[in-house]
Amino acid sequence: MAFHGLLNDGTVGIFRGNQMRLKRACIRKAKISAVAFRKAFCHHKLVELDATGVNADITITDIISGLGSNKWIQQNLQCLVLNSLTLSLEDPYERCFNQLSGLRALSITNVLFYNEDLADVASLPRLESLDISNTSVTDITALLTCKDQLKSLTMHHLKCLKMTTTQILDVLRELKYLNHLDISDDKQFTSDIALRLLEQKDILPNLLSLDISGRKHVTDEAVEAFIQQRPTMQFVGLLATDAGYSEFLTGEGNLKVSGEANETQISEALKRYSERAFFVREALFHLFSLTHIMEKTKPEILKLVVIGMRNHPLNLPVQLAASACVFNLTKQDLAAGMPVRLLADVTHLLLKAMEHFPNHQQLQKNCLLSLCSDRILQDVPFNRFEAAKLVMQWLSNHENQNMQRMAVNISSILALKLSSEQTAQLSAELYVVVGELLEIVEQKTNLNEVDTTFMFTLSALWNLTDESPTTCRHFIDNQGLELFMRVLECFPSDSSIQHKVLGLLNNVAEVRELQYKLMWKDFIDCLSELLCSAEIEVSFFSAGIIAHLLSRGEQAWTLSQIQRKSLIEQLHSTILKWPTPKCKMVALLAYRSFSPFYLLLDCFTIPGVQLWAVWAIQHVCCKTPARYCSMLIEEGGLQHLYDIKESNQTDPDVLQINSAILDTVETHMMYYGRPKFLKKPQTKSNG
Repeated sequence: MAFHGLLNDGTVGIFRGNQMRLKRACIRKAKISAVAFRKAFCHHKLVELDATGVNADITITDIISGLGSNKWIQQNLQCLVLNSLTLSLEDPYERCFNQLSGLRALSITNVLFYNEDLADVASLPRLESLDISNTSVTDITALLTCKDQLKSLTMHHLKCLKMTTTQILDVLRELKYLNHLDISDDKQFTSDIALRLLEQKDILPNLLSLDISGRKHVTDEAVEAFIQQRPTMQFVGLLATDAGYSEFLTGEGNLKVSGEANETQISEALKRYSERAFFVREALFHLFSLTHIMEKTKPEILKLVVIGMRNHPLNLPVQLAASACVFNLTKQDLAAGMPVRLLADVTHLLLKAMEHFPNHQQLQKNCLLSLCSDRILQDVPFNRFEAAKLVMQWLSNHENQNMQRMAVNISSILALKLSSEQTAQLSAELYVVVGELLEIVEQKTNLNEVDTTFMFTLSALWNLTDESPTTCRHFIDNQGLELFMRVLECFPSDSSIQHKVLGLLNNVAEVRELQYKLMWKDFIDCLSELLCSAEIEVSFFSAGIIAHLLSRGEQAWTLSQIQRKSLIEQLHSTILKWPTPKCKMVALLAYRSFSPFYLLLDCFTIPGVQLWAVWAIQHVCCKTPARYCSMLIEEGGLQHLYDIKESNQTDPDVLQINSAILDTVETHMMYYGRPKFLKKPQTKSNG
């Protein structure tokens, strides 16, 4: 619940009472009040509590006094994490830690925590682990109070420390039982503490882990000498130092090393420093260089990048480096080996980065590059509507040609994945996008330039107009028909362009109130020519437009009746020449529904119109029966086919294909079962 941001005053009520018995609670970034916290958690027998970053309505004093109200917790709470709880100067909380006498581990980073508070904490009788990173402590002498029990001390970036190096070392020398020491920093302050510590021979005899990442003036020789005097050491942190490049410090063996020299060190750094933005950025920067040429899929590395991105959503340097690493780790065939869930997580984070930094061109480029992956766009679950909106918003505000190409490519694929309602909503919100896409088509047409941007733009417009009357109207209002007539004239022999153009115009033809816009003599003459194309997809879409226009009836026809009669004859004879169902037209295998066909199926007065509709339905039902037979059944489309089968008016050619469709659907239902709501129709008697 904490991870998904679901913890608040309303939801924590489920933890009141004794229905559940909590021993450990993580309420990170919860939006809860002091009262709700006390009622929900303080009656449990907690041994661990992580309250990192809860909202400012609850203070450290609130939490500790709440916990202290339970005598069992006073004596038995072992681990308490209060990181980033508040930075408000209006919260001079009382010295209250001594209430928690059983506390063994305390983390209180990024908090206004002073010397007096440190003295209070150091007096805890069982304290073994303490993290006071980025606090206001100026003097650590109080640690001498717990020198005989303290085993772990983390004081990363103690920015206010006023002690000399010698004074600090004098305190550390007394902490003889220390196993872990972290004095790392992020290079904002210069100090020779790390180098001086490494030179000491009579200090920290039981040390197993030392973190000096970010400290200057550190050499491999000094680190090696220090470790060799303590052969049981298990970890050393060397990120953002000059050390870690020797064979002794690779991190491959028993001694773990966080650093930047190789993949092992970088991975260790990302694991250990996931909540320290500077170190995350530093590790990702080196990871990017290391993964520039990747040959093997590495999901374990991508997981670490995801954690860094998620922990620092508003940190531009982190997001910039992370998005670049994501591209390196998922480009080309690498994405195919990544788990879908992991790719879903990273895609969500890329979209968030685009949303948070809309005007940073390099970040947007990194994200678009990663999103261009076929694996991500086709197989990975994510909010495609929000993604399409983001990408199209970017497209309408920028003119960089390389990024334009990527944005159009992504838009074309995402548009195909949206529901009709989403496409309509998208078009309504982003009216300007249709104009932008048409502008790209016009530029490329004027230059007679057929490139990937041009082709992706045609696909995007085609997909956006699919069963979206709003987008179709935008297309017409932006003089799209006139432009697409020019496209057909400029590229008369390119069937891949022709079928995209005609596919879009077929979408427009499906909109009843826009059909009169297409009854333009030059356009109809062009369709008549393309109807005879040897390319089946070009001929198919030309026929589809004609079928939709003819279905309006004689009264609605605005051109000559001679031309209408000629088209009716040509349409019928052309369709009979198509190789049903052996050919395979990929462009047909993405229908959202059969809704546009049902009016055509009921057009008994013009058999060619029905013929086109049944041909198309048979094609997709044969090629992808699981999807399209089910769609036909669920939409109630079978009734139209049964009507054709039973009518005395049905043309023999239509009847033949119609029967084949019904046979395919019956076969489908033999395997998947007949829906309860579907009754096999009774054949009508002719007598």
